[in-house]
Amino acid sequence: MSKIPFGPTYEEMLHPSKVDPAIRQQALQAKQQELDPMNLFNITWRNEDNQIHKIVLPKELTGVEANIVVLLGKYFPSGSHKVGPAYSTLIEGCVDQTIVPGEHTILGPSTGNFGIGVAYITNLMGYDSIVIMPDNMSKERYERIEKYGATLDLTPGTESDVILTLERTFELKKDPKNASLAQFELLPNYRFHRHVTGNSCIEAVKDIGNGRIAAFTSAVGSAGTIAAGDQIKQAFPEAKVIALEPYECSTLTNGGRGQHRIEGIGDKMCTLIHNVLNTDFVALIKDDDTIKGLKIIHDGIDILQEQGITKEQALVLQESFGPSGLCNIIGAIKMAKYLRLGPEDNVVTIATDGFDRYNSVLEDLERRYLETEDFVLRRWFNDIFRKIGEEDVFDFRSPQKKEQLFHQKEKDWLKFGYSKAYLDSMKDQSFWDQEYEKIKHYNELIKKLREKS
Repeated sequence: MSKIPFGPTYEEMLHPSKVDPAIRQQALQAKQQELDPMNLFNITWRNEDNQIHKIVLPKELTGVEANIVVLLGKYFPSGSHKVGPAYSTLIEGCVDQTIVPGEHTILGPSTGNFGIGVAYITNLMGYDSIVIMPDNMSKERYERIEKYGATLDLTPGTESDVILTLERTFELKKDPKNASLAQFELLPNYRFHRHVTGNSCIEAVKDIGNGRIAAFTSAVGSAGTIAAGDQIKQAFPEAKVIALEPYECSTLTNGGRGQHRIEGIGDKMCTLIHNVLNTDFVALIKDDDTIKGLKIIHDGIDILQEQGITKEQALVLQESFGPSGLCNIIGAIKMAKYLRLGPEDNVVTIATDGFDRYNSVLEDLERRYLETEDFVLRRWFNDIFRKIGEEDVFDFRSPQKKEQLFHQKEKDWLKFGYSKAYLDSMKDQSFWDQEYEKIKHYNELIKKLREKS
């Protein structure tokens, strides 16, 4: 394909109502045909009525007084919000003319959802693509990537070995025909989540509690999603932003490294695009709790009803989360307790995707635990949702703790050719605000080139 099917601006992804009505209608009709390029205009947190896709979790599930609001990523094209930063990174390269159709093959380093997003977006926009990811992720992820026509390039290991995918990408980038959508280091990922996700979070709580956000929890993979916290703090300066990572891979907390089962997070690094200035706390979540929690939500409808959750609510929850979504929910409950939040307070978090790519994860759980009958699920429900404590929460607001994170970032990124001066420039909020302001430039450039095409 020689012509790029230009898609939405950042502002149109935040407010699809601002898209030309005829194009908007075509996009809504295109949802029936997954690989119709008009689906680029469905990259948004909003539904057909321009309302945010969200769930306010039943308090019979969370056991806390605060309102826990979860934005649902499964409604994005390809089934995950990671398609947003994949598109944003590619479209910025297109309008900057650093990525040229017919000349470049797109590289997508990932542990899953971003790779799926890259495969999907490149299919719609007419590029060949290679997704580089660890060789021990869920089989559903590989199947979906290949379904969209991308080539898989697998590196050894699991979620915690993503550094090997970066090293492989670094090698492949030496070929000038390859262009990388490097989610861990390119700032379109930050821009998408600060503008589109952050402002969507702000709107999502307008009719809930006091209409403000007390806390935002986000498991850290590429650290794109947590950029929403920068925009949340602009609206609600008192809001606390909490980075979640696996108990088994506590890199931000104390430099720890280890294997874990929460796909999409805990990548043994402080990513380049992580604005640690706005990370107030880091909390650790045990990986098995997220998988057991997923089992309860998906297969324990009767158990949830015993707790006072209606069958209708339970059925909505059933398909809405993957392991990282459960991690974010457990983290939200933990922080509601830690911060002593009350019934008017709102904690916002994100479900990156839905259950559809995790059947094999529950199959693995069944193999590891000989018994998963209802009496076991009742015990797990109590252990995971009722006994969540305030342990493993670490305050990162002090200058000393910020410096710890900056040091980790230097350790991770100097070896990839970034200068210390560049990394030091990230220690000032003005760096991030200037990067965010580039959205206005890209909005205009995308509209201008879209009109020509």
